[in-house]
Amino acid sequence: MYELMIETGFASAHQLRGYKGKCENLHGHNWRVQVYVSAQHLNNIDIAIDFHELKRLTGEIVNQLDHKMLNQVFPFTEINPSSENIAKWIFDSLKKRLGEYNGISLSAVTLWESDTASVTYTED
Repeated sequence: MYELMIETGFASAHQLRGYKGKCENLHGHNWRVQVYVSAQHLNNIDIAIDFHELKRLTGEIVNQLDHKMLNQVFPFTEINPSSENIAKWIFDSLKKRLGEYNGISLSAVTLWESDTASVTYTED
């Protein structure tokens, strides 16, 4: 089994609804996103998936969040833009796009909101 990881990032603001504390106020993060995919086999040129392709696909998703007020971006207009929900949204969005790549499975998405705080979403 091969597991590959790429990392990218985006900057955005949000405020947590129903939260009692300073995160209920508008604030921003420089988010880091780590995407993990797995493959049982390599293709005819001995790679699982081109890192550039995985970065491009991930970039198309996170660019929808970059320099935005997340509370104004669907689905975060309806659900809280918590780190947990953002990680799951990135995972679900990327999983749909990776469906076209035979033999590649999305393992996990880790979203860092700071250097010391992250959440990892998997389907397990």
